[in-house]
Amino acid sequence: MDKQTIEKFYNAFSNLDAVKMTDSYHDDITFTDPAFGVLKGQRAKAMWHMLCDSQKEKDFRIIYSDVSAKNNLGNAYWEAFYTFSKTGRKVHNKIEASFEFKDGLIINHTDVFSLHKWAKQALGFKGFVLGRTKYFQNKLKAQTNSLLDRYMNEKKLPR
Repeated sequence: MDKQTIEKFYNAFSNLDAVKMTDSYHDDITFTDPAFGVLKGQRAKAMWHMLCDSQKEKDFRIIYSDVSAKNNLGNAYWEAFYTFSKTGRKVHNKIEASFEFKDGLIINHTDVFSLHKWAKQALGFKGFVLGRTKYFQNKLKAQTNSLLDRYMNEKKLPR
């Protein structure tokens, strides 16, 4: 069942269907990644809606593999391919995902990837130089969370 939940999540993601994606999430979800930091509950769900909405009609695609689940824990490997809108640069991000399940739904989701590699692709030389610094990491989290706040306000999403 848990493996099917992960596959349902990524199949929905490949179709940019945030509603089906977040149907796999428990209401008490905690999502963590290097770009957003820790997001809980409605903020985690809203982040996927924002990302899916921002990539519609664009060159975004994902592939996923190595899905496994056992004893309420799961893992997957996925890759995202897209053009970073602020710079027009192509990004190929490689992500290791881990999951914890409760009541048949994802309660913890952690994505791990090299922020430095991402920054180098998305921002070029500036990302190569700054991508490993705490300053850059903190600034990126502040920017992504500000975008998420604005999106949630515009869409009148619950907090």
